[in-house]
Amino acid sequence: MPQTSSAQRSVVVFCGSRMGHKPAFAEAATELGRGLAAAGIRLIYGGGRVGLMGAVADGVLSGGGEVIGVIPEFLTKREVAHSGLSEMLVTHSMHSRKQRMFELSDAFIMMPGGLGTLDEIVEIITWRQLELHDRPILICDIAGSAKPVIDAIESIIDLGFVEPTARDLYEVFDGPAALLERLAGLKLARDKADAGKL
Repeated sequence: MPQTSSAQRSVVVFCGSRMGHKPAFAEAATELGRGLAAAGIRLIYGGGRVGLMGAVADGVLSGGGEVIGVIPEFLTKREVAHSGLSEMLVTHSMHSRKQRMFELSDAFIMMPGGLGTLDEIVEIITWRQLELHDRPILICDIAGSAKPVIDAIESIIDLGFVEPTARDLYEVFDGPAALLERLAGLKLARDKADAGKL
């Protein structure tokens, strides 16, 4: 397996293990993957071969890019692991999976997805709110997919449980092209001290 290089920029993509009902979701995942490969950015993701996870990974691979999957051991037994990645890291649990993905990433992207995707993006936004990291968090809206997440955050702001400054913790983009353009303009550099705070 190839060894990871700390000099190469890497982004985590959180997305669904299903395709969803709209063809635009898979099209966007593939477009994002190809865009990451073209930009020379390594993909870190959940290691699956199915759903949008598989689509974004295949997009990167088709563009000659590097993909590192991070998957808990119990999911490999369900035969959902992608067999064609640059590298696959197997963890003991879902928690250690998220920790490892965090350690490897310079930024975080949310694509459409289900409960797992929701869990991941809320946690990484929370970690930034707690000043455990200051890495970019980019939410890619595809055909309204981001609306429930943004509405939930706006609701708890309105209820007084979160400061309005929570809106500054993430950015929302209409489609992968706009997101990739923003990503190209960001200086990505993870703080190695961050991992010790979790």
